[in-house]
Amino acid sequence: MSTQPTRGLGPAAAQKLMSLDYPMSLGVHDTYASAQKAVDYLSDHEFPVEDVLIVGTDLKQLERVTGRLTRGRILLGGVLSGAWLGLLIGMIFALFDTSGFAWTSVLMTVVFGAVFGAIWAFVGYSLTGGQRDFTSVTQVVATKYEVLTEHKHAARGRELIAQMDPMAAAQAEAQRLQEQARRTDPTTGPASTH
Repeated sequence: MSTQPTRGLGPAAAQKLMSLDYPMSLGVHDTYASAQKAVDYLSDHEFPVEDVLIVGTDLKQLERVTGRLTRGRILLGGVLSGAWLGLLIGMIFALFDTSGFAWTSVLMTVVFGAVFGAIWAFVGYSLTGGQRDFTSVTQVVATKYEVLTEHKHAARGRELIAQMDPMAAAQAEAQRLQEQARRTDPTTGPASTH
């Protein structure tokens, strides 16, 4: 498996790469692994997978609280990040120093960086007014993954998916037809009394 980020591309090229002509659904999966398995099956059966797109839908953000944020942790984090920055700057200055490499100048920039980092972190924390006194990590995840292909390949793709898992394909097709009927029948809309 190989994935390449679109960061190096311009906005227009990235948009073109991440879009399909008249996309049609081949199925909706509960996990990315299941969607990936379907695309792998299509690839194994010489389906033009360059015209396939896996779209994560129903996004949600998860935030895991990892600990309490105290003044001590703020200061320690500021000291460490400032020291690293000071080490980097000190090494650069020492390498280009015409009088030779001096460890004392490197050590002084590390100390200065640590002090500056601690002050900067403490000031930043003070400005928040204690509104966020915890640390956390966040992740955006999808709850469903839809496999799409261009309209000209949809029928062949659905045939292959049906061969891969006939029961799941029949259930997905029935659900797709029900949703399509609901959208086209005005009597089954939200105002209906059925």
